[in-house]
Amino acid sequence: MRHKNKGRKLDRLKAPREAMLKNLASSVIIYEKIKTTDAKAKAVRPLLEKIITIAVKGGLNNRRELIRLLPQKMAIKKAVEVLAVKYKTRHGGYSRIIKLGTRPGDRANIVQLELV
Repeated sequence: MRHKNKGRKLDRLKAPREAMLKNLASSVIIYEKIKTTDAKAKAVRPLLEKIITIAVKGGLNNRRELIRLLPQKMAIKKAVEVLAVKYKTRHGGYSRIIKLGTRPGDRANIVQLELV
């Protein structure tokens, strides 16, 4: 039974899964929208919301937390300088998932994850 077990394993071990999610979150922050599978988008969304909330709070300790969470310096810089200003008055709900259809090769559901 999976009662109260949150998160998705995405058929990966812990370290590769966490690295993939951090890279996906960085890509969304840098490009502001990406196309990916439905399961990956739903898995990265809580991490993305947390990252933007930390960036909005500002301060040195929060910047260090972003350095821990994001692998790319450009993503950290954009989160603090651009997205924090953009979402200063918004309380959560920074991203949306738009369904695009299925991938021809394996019929996986493809979605677009974008910042609002």
